Amino acid sequence: MSTVDTNQPLGTPTWLDLAVPDLARAQAFYGAVFGWTFDGGDCLLRGLPVAGLYRGEGRGWTVHLATDDCAATTAAVTAAGGTVLAEPHDVDGRGRAAVLADPTGARFGLWQGRAFPGARLVNEPGTLVRNDLVTTEAPLAREFYRSVFGFTLDANPDLPGADFTFLRRPDGHEIGGIFGVASAPASAWATTFEVADTQASAEKFATAGGTVTRGRRHPLRLYGHRHGPVRHGVHDDRAPLNSIAERAAGR
Repeated sequence: MSTVDTNQPLGTPTWLDLAVPDLARAQAFYGAVFGWTFDGGDCLLRGLPVAGLYRGEGRGWTVHLATDDCAATTAAVTAAGGTVLAEPHDVDGRGRAAVLADPTGARFGLWQGRAFPGARLVNEPGTLVRNDLVTTEAPLAREFYRSVFGFTLDANPDLPGADFTFLRRPDGHEIGGIFGVASAPASAWATTFEVADTQASAEKFATAGGTVTRGRRHPLRLYGHRHGPVRHGVHDDRAPLNSIAERAAGR
């Protein structure tokens, strides 16, 4: 479990939100699956914000990476070949945000916290535990994120048959990874939520109307097979790139 009270270092996944056409339906779904309650656009766990839901049209969860200067990081994104989808803007006095796409087309956000640092709980059941970029253009993605955020790029010798790269901040903290997947239909950041029991949570997803990709060769499932916790890719009709992870014993 991690409680977050301050703004995170540059490039750290710090917030995620999802645009949905039917807000009440989405709240019922995620309330049933993760036990979330809701306050305006915030999804709460034990009264603390862990994600956002709002009415709109989108293509899945948008992960927001931390920055202490939204405008400067947006400029670095465009200089490295990225695209601005929503210019830096104030968000209700909480902070500043921007929405961008990397050169592979993967969408992500920036968050410069002021009164609001982002997700207040992470790395526990019902919260964000990791993000991974799935793309057909891994070399291009690696260079982009190294250039903009200063990430180090480390291969994983435990996955000799996979094109996987760890992304780590300069202080060595792992923030996610990049999967090169030739068959990926589009480049996208995939979100993994921690759960206490993957089997029980997958059943909750199915009962609530979601889909479980159990048994398919999902890149995040491959990661979990070699490294412990990830058992299932799961999605509903609004967020097609989710996975759930159960923490391995002793971690």
